[in-house]
Amino acid sequence: MSKKKGIIISISVIVILIFCAIAGGFVWYKMGQGPVSKEEGQVIRVEIEEGSGVVSIANLLEQKNVIKSANVMKIYMKLNASASKLQAGKYDFDNSKDLASLVKQIQNGEIVNEEIKITFVEGKNMRTIAKTIAEKTTNTEEDVFNLLADEAYIDSLIQKYWFLTDDIKNENIYYPLEGYLLPDTYIFENEEVSVKTIFNIMLNYMKNFLDQYKDDLNDSVHELVTLASIAELEGVNYEDRQEIVGVLRNRLQKGMSLGSDVTAYYAFKVDMGERDLYAKELKTENPYNTRGPNMDAKLPVGPICSPSRKAIESVLEYKKTDNLYFVADKNKKVYFTKTYEEHNNLIRQLKQNGLWFEY
Repeated sequence: MSKKKGIIISISVIVILIFCAIAGGFVWYKMGQGPVSKEEGQVIRVEIEEGSGVVSIANLLEQKNVIKSANVMKIYMKLNASASKLQAGKYDFDNSKDLASLVKQIQNGEIVNEEIKITFVEGKNMRTIAKTIAEKTTNTEEDVFNLLADEAYIDSLIQKYWFLTDDIKNENIYYPLEGYLLPDTYIFENEEVSVKTIFNIMLNYMKNFLDQYKDDLNDSVHELVTLASIAELEGVNYEDRQEIVGVLRNRLQKGMSLGSDVTAYYAFKVDMGERDLYAKELKTENPYNTRGPNMDAKLPVGPICSPSRKAIESVLEYKKTDNLYFVADKNKKVYFTKTYEEHNNLIRQLKQNGLWFEY
C-alpha cells in the first residue's frame, strides 16, 4: 500500500470517528431531553431557592429524578438563551414531560399554589376556632391555647390595637381574645401559617371594622363585644338581636340579672346542643354565668363567642323597648314579653304546642 493511500485511509477513519462522535453526542443530547418516564409520570415537588443558578437547578432536578441529565440541561440552557431566566419557588414537576416543557414551567414561574382558605363561623367560641386551626393548618389546638396564655404576646396586642384593653387580662376570662377575632373567610399563604399570623390578620379585620365606630361608642369595646356575643347566640336575625339587646340593657338598668342561657353554657364549657345544663350548674356562681348568683346588673366577664359584624351593629343600633323578657322556640322564633308572668305563660304555651326545644 502506498504512503499516500495510507494517509487517505487514516483521514477517512478519523472523519468517520468524528462523525460517529458527533452523531453519538447528538443522540445523547436528544435522548437526554426526553422524559424520565415514558408512561404515566410521577409528580415530584421541588423547591428552587432564590439565587439558584442553572448548574445548581440542573443538578437538583437530576437528583430528584425530574430530568435525565443535568449536563444535558446545562447545554440546553446555553443553546437557548431565552430560557435562562428561571424563577424560584415550589414546583410540582411531572417527570413524564420533556426537558423543554419543564424548563418552560420554571421560566414561567408556574409555582405551586399552596394558599389555604379558612372560614371562621360567627357564633363559635375559641375552642371551635382552635379546632378549626388545627384541622386546616400544621398547628395544634394546644398551640392556639399556648399563645393565648402568653402574657407578653397579649400585652403586645393591647399596645398595638386600640380596642383591646386590660379587660381581656381579667383572671376569670377563659381566652383573652374571645370575641375579638372577626369571623370571616380568610386566605393564608400555606398550611404552615402560624397561629400568631392568623390572629393578627383577624384582629386587623376587626380593627378595620371597628374604626368606623370609634368616635361614636357609648360603651367600652369590651362591653360592646360582650353584648354582641350574647345577641349573636340568642337571636337569629338582625331585628331580633336589636330587640334582644334592648331587653338586656333594660335588665341591666333595673339591676336584674341577664338570665341568659347561652352565658351559662359558656361558663361550664358546654356547647349548645351538646346537653342540657344541670340545675346545680345553673345555680353555681361563675363570672360568665348570668343565670347564677351575684350576677345582678352584670354582664358576663367577657364575650362568649365570635360575634358577626351584624351582631355588633345590633348593639350599636339596638331597639329601645319596654320588654324585660325574651324566649325562643325550637324553630328559633323569638318572643318578647314585659312581665315574668307573661314570660312563664308563653313558655307554657310553647310546651303545649310542641314548640319547646328539647335535647
